[in-house]
Amino acid sequence: MADRRSARAAIAAVTADFTESTAPREDTSADGPLDWTGYADSRARATARTGERESVVHGLATVGGHRCVLVSFEFGFLGGSLGRRTGDRLEAAYEEAASRRLPLVSLIATGGSRMQEGMIALTQLHRVAAASARLRAAGPAQLAVLRDPTTGGGWATLGAGADVILALPGAQVGFAGSRVRPPGADPAAYTAEGQLAAGQIDAIVPPQELAATLGRWLGALTRPATAPPVPAPVPAALSRTGLPPTGWDAVLRARSASRPRAEAYLDAYFGTRLPLDGDRCGGRDPGLLCGFGLREGNEGNEGSAGAGGSGGRPVAYVAQCGTATRPAGYRTAARVIRLADRLGIPVLTLVDTPGAANDAEAERAGAGAAIADAFAAIAAARVPVTTLVIGEGGSGGALALAAPGNTHVTADSYFSVIAPELAAAILKRSPDQVHATADQLRLRPQDLVELGVARSVVRPGPPPGADTGSTRTGSEG
Repeated sequence: MADRRSARAAIAAVTADFTESTAPREDTSADGPLDWTGYADSRARATARTGERESVVHGLATVGGHRCVLVSFEFGFLGGSLGRRTGDRLEAAYEEAASRRLPLVSLIATGGSRMQEGMIALTQLHRVAAASARLRAAGPAQLAVLRDPTTGGGWATLGAGADVILALPGAQVGFAGSRVRPPGADPAAYTAEGQLAAGQIDAIVPPQELAATLGRWLGALTRPATAPPVPAPVPAALSRTGLPPTGWDAVLRARSASRPRAEAYLDAYFGTRLPLDGDRCGGRDPGLLCGFGLREGNEGNEGSAGAGGSGGRPVAYVAQCGTATRPAGYRTAARVIRLADRLGIPVLTLVDTPGAANDAEAERAGAGAAIADAFAAIAAARVPVTTLVIGEGGSGGALALAAPGNTHVTADSYFSVIAPELAAAILKRSPDQVHATADQLRLRPQDLVELGVARSVVRPGPPPGADTGSTRTGSEG
């Protein structure tokens, strides 16, 4: 992006198809609502310097083949600050997105609220928040791109309040601008990179990749409204092992370092993957992969949503990677599931965890509440949720991300109320009784199908070129 602070340059960097919307009424008061001496002259100079009459430009655009409402901030106009006329334009942009049922993309560069309008400027944040809530209720997605800088109310409304938050490298991002931070504050905390590490944004995107990335995101978050969403197909198993003869064999296979993990399943399942990262509460869990993906072709009765020119069906995903899932992971999962539910996009979860993290840090971070939130998100989802257990299914930490009535298992997985070693300890059994306890728990894949906990044991997919029939079986062996 040649000039990150120019509204028009930011627009040109992501689209060549932009039609500016008519600006709302102009404020005719000479020096604004506070009668701030010299304010009119400051605005006139800003217009002469930038060619803009306000700090925001908005209109209809096509990005990566997808229509959207585009908002872009002009930092050269009084630091991209928010005043009453800015609020008028932002509200109009949100309303246009809602009425046209189009996603809203905001290219943000702002220093916050406009001093020369005092509390009138600050109350524009209420207007933006209300307009954002109305658009969210209408359904379309909200995407934000954080340019340099994104601070103050612009970050705390359009930025942090978006469904997907992308940032340009090195952008200053934070509620506190550089002139109002505490002395000695760590400057790294106020950067895009620092916010990513803290789970506050989803990705940092180089300028040359921004247009393509936005196009892919718009494709992934848009589902044709002509039919209800159909369930995400169950992934084929990636290992060709047979069913385990004993419960302890099932545990050993699930714990094997050589069995396929979530990353391999996601790569095989999706043609394009767009990750979402962080719980928006200062935490992230590297042992949980979340986001939206596009499956090639047209499955079920849904239309094909393009992504940068290639067709694909959008599916949201939440995948455990074999580690103990932390509170931030459950909160991130709940965020993704609720977003998919709002957008009408089916969800796929891959279960693989020895259980929820239970150390002191996890308890202080609200493990119980985070797990409860994940349970609630799946329970309340109106879109279909599909689950495949690909490894360990450890207690409630695994069950929190499993779909009631639509959970499937691989032959190298198990699902148990508790690990057999811990069950034996709780029952005051000797270590040599662990294997027998595993059998009693009936945690094998075939046991889970027989008990009605799982719908099927999933078989490996056919080799390339073979007839593509069903990859599931009800109760093998």
